[in-house]
Amino acid sequence: MNNRAIATANAPAAIGPYSQGVAAEGVSINVSGQLGLVPATGEFAGDDIRSQTRQSLSNIKAILEAAGATMADVVETTVLLTDIAEFGAMNEVYAEFFEAPYPARAAFQVVALPKGGKVEIKALARI
Repeated sequence: MNNRAIATANAPAAIGPYSQGVAAEGVSINVSGQLGLVPATGEFAGDDIRSQTRQSLSNIKAILEAAGATMADVVETTVLLTDIAEFGAMNEVYAEFFEAPYPARAAFQVVALPKGGKVEIKALARI
């Protein structure tokens, strides 16, 4: 995919592995929010934010691959956290899954997630 990062000095610079904006062409693949659940067991990959983030992104990767896409095709993500104080740890794992040009991203703290999860991530890809 030919994703192109959009950057301007007239808006705050990205403070993590994301772009201010992304220009993308092609067919959209909308991946529903993924908890850090292991497909084979339906249980969380672990009790910590890192293991749940890694599994959430691995689930997204698997869904994209089933659609003929890769993580490089992701143009936007939304991250929901039950504790915004765990943003840094989530961000470190998140950075392992993406390369520049990074997807645009929003992150929010929420009161609760299904099954008591710590993180849920949704993605939009273009191929």
